Amino acid sequence: MLSSWIQRGIRQQEETLGVPLDYLHYINQHDPVAVAKLGLIKPLATHRRRLPPEALHLARLQAIRVEDCGECVQIEVNLARKAGVPPEFLRAVLSEQLENLPSDLADVVRFAFAVAVSASDEDGLRERLRQRYGDAGLVELCLGIASARFFPTLKRALGYSQSCSLIRVAVPA
Repeated sequence: MLSSWIQRGIRQQEETLGVPLDYLHYINQHDPVAVAKLGLIKPLATHRRRLPPEALHLARLQAIRVEDCGECVQIEVNLARKAGVPPEFLRAVLSEQLENLPSDLADVVRFAFAVAVSASDEDGLRERLRQRYGDAGLVELCLGIASARFFPTLKRALGYSQSCSLIRVAVPA
């Protein structure tokens, strides 16, 4: 009963996100309670009260790009577009042309990259972002970066990742 209810929810998410979620079907087949608990990550991953939507989504997109170059990137692009992030901002991140972003958003993307690759140069960026968005905004940004890395890691661990495959990421207008 629980499994079939969750199965319908996964299909709805596939329609919403625009990509197949085979790994969730697999988890549901073997442990539906685990899939139900995975749903608790969404409120954390999307928590935003002070941060502009562009900042959150571009940070998440950059963090996901470090982890995965396939379906998870497409999911974040689709979510960002639904949140109103301009397509030219998404294209700038995907093409690594940060000069095409406003300086505050370029800092966000650079910070997300530095955190995702464990660079040692994020301190200055962190302080600029703290000054721009406040402590609460910085917390939201950091939660977005950290949570963005969860699903690519889960997919890779389960053997469902298409990381580094040649998947064309589409940025809807």
